[in-house]
Amino acid sequence: MTEANWTEWAHSPNHCFVTEALYIVTAGTYQKKGLFDSPKRLGLVLSTLMKQANRFDWSLQAWAVLSNHYHFVAQAPEDARSLKRMMQAVHSITARAVNKEDKASGRKVWFQYRDTCITNEKSYFARLHYVHANPVKHRVVAVAESYPWCSMGWFLREAEVGFRRTVLSFKWDRISIEDDF
Repeated sequence: MTEANWTEWAHSPNHCFVTEALYIVTAGTYQKKGLFDSPKRLGLVLSTLMKQANRFDWSLQAWAVLSNHYHFVAQAPEDARSLKRMMQAVHSITARAVNKEDKASGRKVWFQYRDTCITNEKSYFARLHYVHANPVKHRVVAVAESYPWCSMGWFLREAEVGFRRTVLSFKWDRISIEDDF
């Protein structure tokens, strides 16, 4: 493989999108900076994510927004390739807002995102629990449902009892998801 081919491959991995499949997505800020370190900014990322997911027909099933990264689990629409456009919109809107507020025009805010197609039921349940519990994993809170920018509270209120028990029975602390950008 030539250096040019390696560079192209290393920076542009092939994404194989599956219609209506479930995905886990993780995005991180540039240089791990905690740019979303206030309730207002966390709310900006979460509301923008929800609006853009709705706009692009991605059905959110779990989410967690922290100061330097976020995760979500969602079901893809018929055009699963729309994830790239959705992520570009989320990152563009939120980056412009914090850069305007900080008077830091042109500052790079987001580094990258990773998407993984969830291929089996056990993986799905474990990843749902991982995302719901992410603020606990990162020691932001002791109890995930007390963190307003993650889906645990919503999940505990809205999910059917049997489904809730199943998801919460899966160990989230054994999952290896790279969020150390």
